[in-house]
Amino acid sequence: MSRRGRIVGSLAGALGVAAAGTAAVGIRRQQRAISRRAGEEIPFGSLRSAPVTVVADDGLPLHVEIDELEPAPAGGPVERLVRRAKGDPPPVTVVFVHGFCLNLDCWHFQRAAYRGLVRAVYYDQRSHGRSGDSDRAHSTIEQLGRDLHRVIEEVVPDGPVVLVGHSMGGMSIVAFAEQFPELIGPRVVGVGLISTTAGGLDPTRILLPMVPARLAGPVARGVVRTLHLGHRAVDSVRRAGGSVATVATDRFAFGSDVPHGYVEFVDAMLAATPFEVVADFFPHFAGLDKFDFVEALGRVPTSVICGTADRLTSIGHSRKLQSRIPGSRLLECEGAGHMVIMERHELVNAELDQLITAASARAAAR
Repeated sequence: MSRRGRIVGSLAGALGVAAAGTAAVGIRRQQRAISRRAGEEIPFGSLRSAPVTVVADDGLPLHVEIDELEPAPAGGPVERLVRRAKGDPPPVTVVFVHGFCLNLDCWHFQRAAYRGLVRAVYYDQRSHGRSGDSDRAHSTIEQLGRDLHRVIEEVVPDGPVVLVGHSMGGMSIVAFAEQFPELIGPRVVGVGLISTTAGGLDPTRILLPMVPARLAGPVARGVVRTLHLGHRAVDSVRRAGGSVATVATDRFAFGSDVPHGYVEFVDAMLAATPFEVVADFFPHFAGLDKFDFVEALGRVPTSVICGTADRLTSIGHSRKLQSRIPGSRLLECEGAGHMVIMERHELVNAELDQLITAASARAAAR
């Protein structure tokens, strides 16, 4: 059987068996089947689907891409398992929400692993990637929660949903849970929170990978004034000091040695985000305080994932999240940094396998 056939069969089998009450067997099969090297041979930024535009409640266009569930070969046992897993209502859709100053391409290794095997939605958050540029008034974590709701309304109008967020994407999910708690359980059947927090963040840490070293001190001492008044100057210095910025990206995005291509890819996403976007969102990180709202996520399977060497949203944030979400799981990736979704993608994907399986079992049992 081909690698794809093994993965499809394993995932479908896991979901089907889970629905019957024996999910553990399916989880083990799933973990063995997802290749450790999924995505390694695929160029970064090359995974694409036909774009869809979702209009946010303030009229801003959001760039969305959907990887549909591919049918198994007709008439075979895999097809029967997929049909059983899909069931009625539709199969689980996994919505991936990226982090600050990144874009949907940051999910490269997850997209490579799950492409065609689960229905997956990826979108660029406002002012990021190919989405429209937000005004300052709507550059808030609360607005990101409403944007996520609009994406679900438009491209996942029915069926169960699993939400997976990295960094600011996790904060978007927490804001969504605060604003739409009635959807946790009936619609949202699983949540993955990766390298994120619900409050208590030192926002100056976020700046360090995105400014040259010689600007870090002045920015830290006069953050808001420097950002709002000097974002164009910062952009100019970033362009002129590319090698310095790349070193900062390596230091703050990763906790261990990774291929240089990883660093260049992340640095390119950071550099493509105008510093004005940093200026607009920056004040809202310091004031973030939503730990009182994460308990609602305990109604559904929830996985919290973080690297122990994360210098931006440290492991303590994830431990606190796990302690406040009843029944949640915590995966600590030893020595990994903030971009754990790349640096330890095989471990992250294995944990997401279990999350998707548990969430699918919950949906099938209703």
